[in-house]
Amino acid sequence: MGAYSRLMRRVQLSVVFLLVCAVLLTTASAATKVHVIAFRKWTSVPWSAGLGPDDKPLTVKVRALVIDGRVKEYALGTPHEVTERLSVVRRAFRVNDSLPEDSGPHWQWQRGGWLLVDRLTGHVSAITLPEFDVVYSAASWYRDYVAYCGVADDGKKTFAIVAQISCRKPVLKKPLSNDGVAEDAAPDSACQAPSWQRSPVRVSFQSGDSAKQTFAIRGHVVDLVNDAVEEEESK
Repeated sequence: MGAYSRLMRRVQLSVVFLLVCAVLLTTASAATKVHVIAFRKWTSVPWSAGLGPDDKPLTVKVRALVIDGRVKEYALGTPHEVTERLSVVRRAFRVNDSLPEDSGPHWQWQRGGWLLVDRLTGHVSAITLPEFDVVYSAASWYRDYVAYCGVADDGKKTFAIVAQISCRKPVLKKPLSNDGVAEDAAPDSACQAPSWQRSPVRVSFQSGDSAKQTFAIRGHVVDLVNDAVEEEESK
């Protein structure tokens, strides 16, 4: 009986060892899973900003964002690579524009906000950008910063805004105009897409006929740059 007990004990230990190895291998396999992220071919679709009865649809190009063979979202424009792991891309989606009396759905393409794509986990999440208007704001990315002209909820004010992916509050939010955007304003017309420069990191805003404003970005610190003074000092 002693020999039999020792044999059964060894068998039990072997089973436990195999189970532990199986769990460890499964965990390691899940942790190192490689996600395949790709975009499908471009498709031209009509997009209407819904600005009024005379608003003519524009043609925009969208494509599917595919993760591990499944369509997760639709996107437009060129993705911006933030790091080797993270990238951002503008979202596009379809909404049912039918009225209650319509016989069936009437699908219409719309522009959305921005998405953060994690290549390691395959996770896609929406980025919250303060005062970003999907019709009037034109965004410009640099590193993990994005600059754009934001629009107040009532449409009566515009702001120069610089946001950072890791921060809830904008790094910069400065009033640009109290005129806001006109009812018949064209898409992306809150201001021109801001321009960036490196070494030192700066971003410039130009709204309508107003003077260009340039800001130096140092982490979470922002300084207004006087271009005229710097031009004089450089002479």
